[in-house]
Amino acid sequence: MTIRVAVLITTQPGKAEEQVAAFDLIKDAVRAEEGCIRYDLHRVENQADRFLLLEEWESAEALEKHDASTVMAEASVRHAAFRAGPVQVLELSASL
Repeated sequence: MTIRVAVLITTQPGKAEEQVAAFDLIKDAVRAEEGCIRYDLHRVENQADRFLLLEEWESAEALEKHDASTVMAEASVRHAAFRAGPVQVLELSASL
């Protein structure tokens, strides 16, 4: 079963470009992971420090493997320097 996730991200004021740079560091590696269908970062219109990360995975197992990966562990360390707090993760249903 395909898993779709939306991750709401808020950066500290003035640190949005650090989020973009951090995403650029990992996006190719994540997109190459087994089971990754989609991994795209979007800015939220009219909210300079807000982003939406859309992920789609072939299975829950693929997402779990991604979440436990070295790439994500290293990214989490970098994120602490510019994120305003924890992200909000929303698991999405299939399209209506």
